[in-house]
Amino acid sequence: MTTFTHGGVQHINPDGLSKNPAFTHVIVVNGQMKTIHIGGQDAIDASGAIVGKGDIKQQMEQVLNSLQAALKAGGAELEHIIKWNVYVVQGQSLQPAFEVFQRVWGRHSNPPVITVLFVSGLANPDFLVEMDAVAVVPEKRQSRVARRK
Repeated sequence: MTTFTHGGVQHINPDGLSKNPAFTHVIVVNGQMKTIHIGGQDAIDASGAIVGKGDIKQQMEQVLNSLQAALKAGGAELEHIIKWNVYVVQGQSLQPAFEVFQRVWGRHSNPPVITVLFVSGLANPDFLVEMDAVAVVPEKRQSRVARRK
């Protein structure tokens, strides 16, 4: 079994399960943490316009930009993600979207848990990919002096 601990977040790859540098099988969160749940993000820019109609690569770029904005609003960054869900419309090639994901995500020593689902459709027929995420950020402990005030 391989186990890595970062703060109160433990990444575990149990014996008997395949090892893959792209994801971790089990993540356990302990201690004083802030958990951020980000709802499904689609290829919509800040003005509400759909980005990249018919182009899963452009849509993945926008989805990841939106996810990063949502993470920032919650006080988190990509490194705090512990769970991704990726929804891809059936018939779409995953490879172009995955290339964008790999470029943005980079190589982290403790990748999150990932689930990829092929679905018959999303909320708008022009959407080709959607992602949601869960992030965990260690809470900064207040000093005893600050708590007494």
